Amino acid sequence: MRVEDIDRPRVRQGAEEAIYRDMKWLGLDWDEGPDVGGEFGPYRQSERDEFYVEALQKLREAGQLFACSCSRKDLMEASAPHGPGPRRYPGTCHEGPSRGDRPTALRFRMRNPAPAFEDAIAGPMESGLASDDFIVRRSDGLFAYQLAVTVDDAAMGITEVVRGDDLLLSTPLQLALFEALGLRAPTYAHLPLVLGSDGARLSKRHAATSIAEYRDAGWSPERVIAMIATSFGLRGVGAAISTHDLIPVFAGADLQPGPWVAPEPFS
Repeated sequence: MRVEDIDRPRVRQGAEEAIYRDMKWLGLDWDEGPDVGGEFGPYRQSERDEFYVEALQKLREAGQLFACSCSRKDLMEASAPHGPGPRRYPGTCHEGPSRGDRPTALRFRMRNPAPAFEDAIAGPMESGLASDDFIVRRSDGLFAYQLAVTVDDAAMGITEVVRGDDLLLSTPLQLALFEALGLRAPTYAHLPLVLGSDGARLSKRHAATSIAEYRDAGWSPERVIAMIATSFGLRGVGAAISTHDLIPVFAGADLQPGPWVAPEPFS
């Protein structure tokens, strides 16, 4: 259990405790984490600054960092004429910050196309899919997500990452960091996101759709687990199943997930 609270101004009080409560209610546990300890701690990103500083120093010594004073508005204006698709960093500060009156962020200098990789669900991803000079430390001094998860996955011996496909384009950037830092990268599997009843990505606008809301509506943990399992097309699940009993059903399964709309808790 790793608590990714690196964006400290956005951390909500009580969120960590709610995660523990929901996971344990579902029947999930962990061998390491902030609440139980472990040899790879600390397990809160807000307590791991020294690891990120060390990584930045290695990147700096390798000449793969540069200071950037560009604002989001600057980048939007610079990339606007290039049409749709991901906005790319235009190289404004490659030779030094373009604005001396602003605080600077640190960007990773992407010297080569981002590495290709094989996603366990999305399939082969070509080289250069998301090549860009991306931020590794923000202008407010906070470490960026891309750097933190790369450093932590390597330090904690993570071998497999399963996450939402909204992070698919982050993977080549993280692989570039693994390569630059001389670290071993995990394998990846990216799942389609769960949708709300309006067909849009499940997010803060769907405030009532959470594990806690299903629990409060009278759902059993086994019913919630079965709902999640059947969303991946797993067979032999039934209307209710425990996390323990799901293991033999899940092992070796050929997951074929597609868009899935979560039912309302009180439906």
